[in-house]
Order: sequence, then structure tokens, then C-alpha cells
Amino acid sequence: MSRQGGFGAVAAIVVLVILAALAAAILSIGSSQQLTSAQDILSARAWQAARAGNEWGLYLTRNNMDWAGAGTSCDTADRAATLNLVAATGFNVTVSCESWLYNEGEEENPPGTFVARTVRIYRITAVACPAAACPSVAGATVASPGYVERTRVVLATD
Repeated sequence: MSRQGGFGAVAAIVVLVILAALAAAILSIGSSQQLTSAQDILSARAWQAARAGNEWGLYLTRNNMDWAGAGTSCDTADRAATLNLVAATGFNVTVSCESWLYNEGEEENPPGTFVARTVRIYRITAVACPAAACPSVAGATVASPGYVERTRVVLATD
């Protein structure tokens, strides 16, 4: 009788290949989860930076303050300014303001005389991103894994 051998070596190689594939899959999933978690944290920071930009824009608008050294408020023309929050959050925020008048019915002034009631509506848009200017143009920074951009829009009336 002849004796056959070598089946154990083949089985061991197959088991090693399967274990190596399993280890590579676990490593890939783990690194993508870490990247997703980091982007989630950056997204939350960008959202809060955009919210701060909205609040800042509302403050400037409510107090008829100067927008970015233009010498006028948002009532007279559309304005934009940059809020530098890099030290606190790592984001720059571009805040823009648009305003327009809206007729909202009539009011009695003086009694017996009706005049159109106009309301000024403000749209404050805040865009937060880690680039020097937002919204960022398509480029290397946008394609990087650490790039996150968030936009918030607030409508307010006087």
C-alpha cells in the first residue's frame, strides 16, 4: 500500500488565506469608521460655526451696524462679511445679508385712514468651511477627507 500525504498543508494554507482576508476586511472597516467619526465631529463644529455666523449677522442687522467696513447696513444693500473662528473651531464663516420690503396688508394710521404696512425681511446666510473663503471653490481642499462645509439660512423681519 502506498501512503498519500500533504492534505494537511493544503488545508493550512487555505485557512491562512481566509484568516488574512478576514483581517484585511476588519482593518478596512475599522479605518473607515474612524474617518466617518472624525467627519461627524467636524460636521458638528461646522454647524455650530455656521450658527454663530447667523447669530452674528442677526446682531449686525438688528443694530443697523456696519457690514465689513462698507459703511452701510443691510437695509441699503446686500452685504457680506467673514467671521474668523479658526482659533475656536477651525472654521471661517462667510456671512451674507439680503433684505427686501414686503407689503403685509394695511394698518389704520390715523383712524379712518389705511396705509400699506410694509415689513423688511432679512435673509442671513452663513457658510462655514475650513478654507480661507467660503463657499470654497472646487479644488484640492474640497476633495480632502477633512473638508466639511455647512450652510445655514435664517429669515427675520424687523
